[in-house]
Amino acid sequence: MNIHEYQAKQLFKDYQIPVPEGKQVTKPEQAELVARALGGEGWVVKAQVHAGGRGKVGGVKLANSLREVKEFSANLLGQWLVTQQTGAEGLPINSLLIEKIYPIKRELYLSLVVDRSSQRLMFIASAAGGMDIETVAHDTPERIISVPIHPAAGLQGYQCRKVGFALGLKGGQLRELEKLMGGLYQLFLAKDASQIEINPLIETDSGELLALDAKINFDDNALALHPDIAALQDPEQEDPKENEAQQFGLNYITLSGNIGCMVNGAGLAMATMDLVKLKGGFPANFLDVGGGTTVEKVSEAFKLILSDPEVKAVLVNIFGGIVQCDVIAQGILAAVEQVHVTVPVVVRLEGTHAEQGRELLAKSGVNIVAADDLEHAAEQVVALAKGR
Repeated sequence: MNIHEYQAKQLFKDYQIPVPEGKQVTKPEQAELVARALGGEGWVVKAQVHAGGRGKVGGVKLANSLREVKEFSANLLGQWLVTQQTGAEGLPINSLLIEKIYPIKRELYLSLVVDRSSQRLMFIASAAGGMDIETVAHDTPERIISVPIHPAAGLQGYQCRKVGFALGLKGGQLRELEKLMGGLYQLFLAKDASQIEINPLIETDSGELLALDAKINFDDNALALHPDIAALQDPEQEDPKENEAQQFGLNYITLSGNIGCMVNGAGLAMATMDLVKLKGGFPANFLDVGGGTTVEKVSEAFKLILSDPEVKAVLVNIFGGIVQCDVIAQGILAAVEQVHVTVPVVVRLEGTHAEQGRELLAKSGVNIVAADDLEHAAEQVVALAKGR
């Protein structure tokens, strides 16, 4: 789960991580009042969307007067921001973060992530922070330092100093960085984060360190333990179909193809999509209906799949283990009739009572193709999607 920058910075404050003075607003008039209260001679107006790259597409504006703060806010609010991370449709700008402008001496990069290869948390840092950090990582990876944290020992002082020296920090800045990294580490563990990123972490003219930006991702599987974090979710920043799927215990991700896929089990779903692609087709979605497949779940799954106007055919691939295939077949038939499915549907059933399930589908008179095996099913659904 992602959260907004202003929410991430509030969590930073809770863990003594220094951030600029600022406040979230939803109206241009509020933006002007906040800027006036913050004082100073310049302010930054930041669109609050769940995507990076805002500064490159006009989502971050520097205002030199209160009039400009109000003007920029009015122009941004209610618009849709398109960045490299949003896709062509973009994301809605429903709120802004107004902050004081600070004199920047240097822009640094600092993040804390889960490193799957070492199975540890990993601090990643670079003295070349800012908007082009991806280019730095690609072209000059030697400018990036990685420091793994042993789960038993935790974050150690010498590791903070190692990062500090790599960033070119000295004296009191090293102690400041150690406190900042300690706060990030404690926040990560306490809230079951999956990634925390500060880009840029700035050094001001006076030598202070400030988290000028803040991004935090959380482990969805741990949200039940953190109702305070779950409450920060903004559904308007996420795919509406994916949000709807969550309400019914479905794992759904929108893709760009024209073959709807409905499978029970994430691994089987990935294999199904791979085979569809291998046969020349293009999956329109990832959809795992889970192990306890019911008529209601299958019906909602069909509704989600068919809400995409690009879908020309549907492949249902179910392995009956705990749930028997004949029961699943009955659920599929009921769902197809209930949802009034009009596109061709190919069903592959395997497992307990698979023969009985296939027989039910074959005799139903419904527009369903009962496939003998997965490879055959993939070939059939690709052909049907192409109109053959």
